Amino acid sequence: MKNIVICGSTGSIGRQALDVCSWFPLRLRPVALVGGSNIQLLAAQVRQFKPQAVALADESKYADFKALLAEIPNCRTEILLGEAGVLQAAAWPAADMQVAAISGLAGLMPTLQGMAAGLDIAFANKEVLVAAGELVMQQVAESNSCFLPVDSEHSAIWQCLNSPEKPWTINREVSSLLLTCSGGPFRNADAAEIANAGVTETLRHPTWQMGAKITVDSATLLNKGLEVIEAHWLFNMPYEQIEAVIHPESIIHSMVQYSDGAVMAQLSYPDMRLPIQYALTYPERWANQLKPLNFAELSSLTFQKPDEERFPCFRLAREAGLAGGTMPAVLSGANEALVGAFLAGRIRLGQIADGLAAALAAHDNIIKPDLAAILQADKWARDFVANWLT
Repeated sequence: MKNIVICGSTGSIGRQALDVCSWFPLRLRPVALVGGSNIQLLAAQVRQFKPQAVALADESKYADFKALLAEIPNCRTEILLGEAGVLQAAAWPAADMQVAAISGLAGLMPTLQGMAAGLDIAFANKEVLVAAGELVMQQVAESNSCFLPVDSEHSAIWQCLNSPEKPWTINREVSSLLLTCSGGPFRNADAAEIANAGVTETLRHPTWQMGAKITVDSATLLNKGLEVIEAHWLFNMPYEQIEAVIHPESIIHSMVQYSDGAVMAQLSYPDMRLPIQYALTYPERWANQLKPLNFAELSSLTFQKPDEERFPCFRLAREAGLAGGTMPAVLSGANEALVGAFLAGRIRLGQIADGLAAALAAHDNIIKPDLAAILQADKWARDFVANWLT
């Protein structure tokens, strides 16, 4: 039995991680859950999985949440509240592993807390590595924790490596990493269509079912830029050896090219529960209920280079990664604020790139930032965007 803390249990990754746990009730046990403000879903998860503890980040919902748990027969789940409660649950003493799926930089401290407690980390929060990659990977190297990627692209790379136990000490026989992406809903749209797109059409992702924020990031290709930065830290790979390629069918989830020219790829139908399960059950592979890949059903696998003119967010992300320091934290924080404004109907899709460019141009970069500087850069970016929007 592996005991698991799921940080962000009501989000897309958290819900799918609980799906995987439900497939293997005698082998995977959620012992603590962390949620934000969706108390109806969080209570339903407590009812189904009966964890030892549940952390409610939004303390204002405590009375209503407590009333919901009171309706569960023989519920003995301990309720933890606020930031302190989230951090307590993130390092729950009975746990072996944490699923790090809290969205945005809010997931940084719970991830660090889990590692400090010696938990293995199934990592699904790219913004944390984007903003604080050097700091996080230093703690990974100094801890006894396994740091296991959950993103489908990074999981694919991990699975294609010769030495998967510590992917951040990657074998130098690897010549390049190739991250695939679907191209999102505007893969074939012209620049004007992309720039003027609204919320409804942006959230119509052609292959993946994801949360709203990551779906918007996929539409702008900012998500792929964030994943390039994430891959740089996860696999200790120079940026010039990390490529992105649009692959609309979303069957190949990423590739590793070796120095002799051989390319290893991981293929499956698009379903996030597969990379989640691999992280939860590593180093074993367990039979599950997912549909196996049928090559006779595949008519073609196609590829194309990302167009940085139509998708400037991808270029801006690579530039921020290359600049290093606090620039990636500014990129991440500004993007979160801009995506929030877009989803609220305040701006059009193309203005996300405009706001990112403005924030990155205005920021005074701090090289080798400590945790305080990273958090300050994130706050600065959000404040900058708030002013820029007005």
